[in-house]
Amino acid sequence: MAISFSLKGKTAIITGANTGLGQGLCLGMAEAGANIVGVSRSDDSETERKAKALGAEYFSVKADLQSTEPIAGIIEKTIEKFGTLDILVNNAGIIRREDSINFSEKDWDDVMNVNLKTVFFFCQAAAKQFMKQGNGGKIINIASMLSFQGGIRVPSYTSSKSGLMGLTKLLACEWAKDNINVNGIAPGYMDTNNTEALRNDPDRSAEILGRIPADRWGLPEDIAGPAVFLASSASDYVNGYTLAVDGGWLAR
Repeated sequence: MAISFSLKGKTAIITGANTGLGQGLCLGMAEAGANIVGVSRSDDSETERKAKALGAEYFSVKADLQSTEPIAGIIEKTIEKFGTLDILVNNAGIIRREDSINFSEKDWDDVMNVNLKTVFFFCQAAAKQFMKQGNGGKIINIASMLSFQGGIRVPSYTSSKSGLMGLTKLLACEWAKDNINVNGIAPGYMDTNNTEALRNDPDRSAEILGRIPADRWGLPEDIAGPAVFLASSASDYVNGYTLAVDGGWLAR
């Protein structure tokens, strides 16, 4: 059974690789044996160092995913470096917080571009490469608790993550016949840059923590195992599903 979870010889593109959940995803897949292509806007040397310490090959690509322009080049560089692409993890995302009554068009467009538009076209580009190779592939989209719930003061984030869960289902329906699995992971409240404002607000932090049955904020390594499962042959008959990794939040 252990071999079903191995990623040895596989190549994974992981966006937002420099910190937080992205770093946790990179290290989890590196430990499972994958070659890692880490895509980030900023310095990802810490992730690279940690991945290499686990024995993985790590290839760093700098790109700003506010637009779709870098996607083709990232795929091309991956094939030049490793010869194949087997896994895509769409983790990069941004958030803007403001009351909906005052929310700006720019904050709407910025979030939707990174969290949904670029993700779709990255999925499309990866699927084309998978089909060209003829061996199928795995796509994992990082969703959110707000794929299931409304939240407050994050209208574009909630919209993008709700849309992402729907997109994951649609792509699974279209591409399952090509041996391409498209699934999602919805992290709960994690100790990352995106939640820093919440964790620094004593009232909101206490309110959130009080509802998590696990009685703690999640850590980046908490999603590593689920991601390895969805990237491996162990999940070959799992398609179109978004797995909540939330310490029991949605069960409350």
